[in-house]
Amino acid sequence: METLCAGTDGKKEETYEAWIARMTEDNIDQSAIEKAGEILKNGGLAAFPTETVYGLGGNALDAKASEKIYAAKGRPSDNPLIVHIGRMEDLETVAANVPESARKLAAACWPGPLTMIFEKTNAVPLETTGGLTSVAVRYPSNKVANALILAGGGFIAAPSANTSGRPSPTKAEHVIEDLGDKIDCIIDGGDAEIGLESTIVDFTEEIPTILRPGYYNKEMLEKVLGTVRVDPGILAEDSHVRPKAPGMRYKHYAPKADLTIIQGEMERVIPEINRLAAEQEKAGKKVGVICTDETREQYTTGDIKSIGLRAEDETIAHHLFAILRDFDEDGVEVIYSEAFDTPRMGQAIMNRLLKAAGHKVAEV
Repeated sequence: METLCAGTDGKKEETYEAWIARMTEDNIDQSAIEKAGEILKNGGLAAFPTETVYGLGGNALDAKASEKIYAAKGRPSDNPLIVHIGRMEDLETVAANVPESARKLAAACWPGPLTMIFEKTNAVPLETTGGLTSVAVRYPSNKVANALILAGGGFIAAPSANTSGRPSPTKAEHVIEDLGDKIDCIIDGGDAEIGLESTIVDFTEEIPTILRPGYYNKEMLEKVLGTVRVDPGILAEDSHVRPKAPGMRYKHYAPKADLTIIQGEMERVIPEINRLAAEQEKAGKKVGVICTDETREQYTTGDIKSIGLRAEDETIAHHLFAILRDFDEDGVEVIYSEAFDTPRMGQAIMNRLLKAAGHKVAEV
């Protein structure tokens, strides 16, 4: 453990000091976990790794702790938080009227990168659910996350541990950059395995409805549940289509640069990105290009970054947020990205990329 940084919130004289503890799933520092757990029990905030992205945790049953999460992130208070549990039996404490279909899905996918929405119990304050009478619940598979959840009282509200609107954090350095002077501690567990937030399925509807795509796609869920709907707001640009899932109501994931997705057949996309990049460089702009290992050698201009392999789209998901942050560090002003309509995780990847680009897409 070490002191990370100190500062003030600009309004009070109170000083914030975050400490950092490093560990792995195979070598958990239990004394650090217990200390972080006490911070959570006392109403403080702790950032921690999960298999998806890093979370910013507070006691989910403490209204004031949830308010602290919103304040630290600069997150609108009507954007619900996900309640993380560390044991299957704890679901009943926070969720009411859990249907048999949800229990079946939990048996297949928990612990893991899946969030389910139910009616909330009175144990969960409205401050945690963004004023909604429903609650989003997740049981993560990361062993560090689970150890902290149990040490912190068993119910941890945790959105992604980043400043609201920024790319989600997939490593502790991202958390430090955004929140190092605003929270109490950071558990550094290395790079997040998946790199995109959990799939969210709403069980308050008659038909289970995907509100946010993730590691588990529609086809995988249908094998367990049968009929599954996809919320039209997932890939919609229409501002009137507003998904109620945590983290999807507002603009998200945006780099500092102006990001445009170039969509179409690759034999047209690549020359178009090369043309646009050269045009922007000639105008004095620093340009970034997001491509894959398969196309990397065909690009000629700009700060060219491969995001992974189309043939293994889990690699694209894993690197997306980190690459957006890398462009910020490089001072890139304009980014052009290929589209990634891949079979396995394509919908989840494009959901995040479209939000990062503000739905700015050029068809070729």
